[in-house]
Amino acid sequence: MRLPEEQFLTVIANTPLVSIDLIIRKPSGAILMGRRINEPAKDYWFVPGGRIYKNEDLEDAFKRICNDELGVSLTITQARLIGAFTHKYQTNALRAAGVTTHYVVLAYDLGILDLQFDIEAQHSQTQWITQSEANRPNSDVHVNVLPYFKTA
Repeated sequence: MRLPEEQFLTVIANTPLVSIDLIIRKPSGAILMGRRINEPAKDYWFVPGGRIYKNEDLEDAFKRICNDELGVSLTITQARLIGAFTHKYQTNALRAAGVTTHYVVLAYDLGILDLQFDIEAQHSQTQWITQSEANRPNSDVHVNVLPYFKTA
């Protein structure tokens, strides 16, 4: 269930959000990322994902996020939970001044899938990024996705 913006901003300002990140890897270890067009983390390379809505079962959220973010139909049993991560941002999805965002992220590794993905609804570009590319000085890969390289 999506909240009206004013109510959602109150939630963002006062509680952590729960989300799912989707990690898709090539055999080389490169991870599929997109350059985000929305806050938080706008203009950074980030993995696809999305938040879980109130009263939404985890399995249903996973299916919806895969459809919305990847354009493919997958179930949670096709993925491996690699852990829960804390992501904190100085910005928020509604671009309200002075409101930070705190996520508890459930990261799922989808492994190596031989599928075509469409992640451009939330991203201006897509790219397969290696760990060495992500760790370069001045990299535009967001620091919150760096731990995902260590979970292969």
